[in-house]
Amino acid sequence: VMAVIFILGFFLDFIEIAVVVVPLVAPILLADPSANITAVWLGVMIGINLQTSFLTPPFGFALFYLRGVAPPDVKTLHIYRGVVAFIILQLVGLAIAGYFPPLVNYLPNRMYLTSENSPPPMNPKLQKCIEEITFPFYAEHENHIRTGVDTISQVNVEYLPDKYKKALKTSQLQVLGTFDLVEAVSQSDQDLNEFIPGYEDLHHSVRRIEFEVRKIEFDIHELKQRKMRLERNGNSVDDLIMKQIGESIETFQGMKDELEKKIPSQWQSEREKFEKLNKKARSVRQKYRRNSDSAYEPLGQLSAILVQTPMLINMENQLKSIKSVIEEEQPDSAMQRIKKIESSLGNIAGTSPIKSKFSKARRALKGKKPNPEKALQQWQLGMSVYYQEIEWRQLAVNELSKPLANYELLLKDSIGLRMQKKLNKDQALSVSACKSSHEDISLFF
Repeated sequence: VMAVIFILGFFLDFIEIAVVVVPLVAPILLADPSANITAVWLGVMIGINLQTSFLTPPFGFALFYLRGVAPPDVKTLHIYRGVVAFIILQLVGLAIAGYFPPLVNYLPNRMYLTSENSPPPMNPKLQKCIEEITFPFYAEHENHIRTGVDTISQVNVEYLPDKYKKALKTSQLQVLGTFDLVEAVSQSDQDLNEFIPGYEDLHHSVRRIEFEVRKIEFDIHELKQRKMRLERNGNSVDDLIMKQIGESIETFQGMKDELEKKIPSQWQSEREKFEKLNKKARSVRQKYRRNSDSAYEPLGQLSAILVQTPMLINMENQLKSIKSVIEEEQPDSAMQRIKKIESSLGNIAGTSPIKSKFSKARRALKGKKPNPEKALQQWQLGMSVYYQEIEWRQLAVNELSKPLANYELLLKDSIGLRMQKKLNKDQALSVSACKSSHEDISLFF
């Protein structure tokens, strides 16, 4: 592709190549797993390539321009000799960009990942690079994390509702289980990487054969279609043409059979081994990611509940006012008032058990036969749940808030990294460097 663009650069100007040629070539290359490139890198390579083409005798556009403005005593041969040094510089730049893709890819990645519009760490394209950061962190800080789990496990949480108490206990077990999962991921990757060197040449060889087979199959299909169209013409069909088509089909079929015989007998078994190892590696990684999310998510939910406890306390008078609203106002008006209070309540984390009771009170006033008595019963149940929630939340604010905050901070940049809104600067720089290298994914196709 680079050679074609270089030659086209002799006869087409930069704009024509950029507008016509590149849009035709780039999607094909970027879609080919074996091409192993990024769009930014391809753009840089094409740009340097074209600059070199413009300087190269005898057809380079820059030389034509220079010949037009140079004084008569400067010969064309002088110009050709003069551009040699610049061509060498261009070729050195092309070689550096070609052999060291991170030099091209790093800065765009860095600008993107450190910008305000950077993707969250949950983004699937960032996962492998994020794990390259976190896995060494686990190895260095395993004892520290285990100590943090022991510390939080000693805090009394018996007053918490069963839902949150169970989630907190489960989270601690999942945090401790992370280290075994990391080891399993590393082992599965090692098994796959050890298998690849002996499989890679076989894979590429067979895929080349299969590519040739597909081309022959296409030719056979076209010939059969042509034969079918001719047969529809009935008596007007030339027997010689039909015979030639039949012979061509037989020839192509023989070529196809010969190619298929070249596929090694161990191909199917080796491919199955590779797919099995690859599937295991993916499965273990997915298990690790689910475990990490499940371990950290309850901490954020419980922290949000405790932080918003003062907001819930301030709702008391509004919730009490629902009683007088039910007793004194018309059903339609009362429903609207209750709905506004429900909306305010819904903005506070973990209030679904309370909100559901007041929603039932509102619905009791709905329809042709409103039931204020039922609405008051549901309001009383709602207030009862409200005071129960306030009781355990206030206790948790005093006894659990600080240990939970310390525990959450401990896990934030490792197990909880996927659940953060953004990468911090150091993490973004590390991920940028990781993503700057091209990854060969041709073996997976």
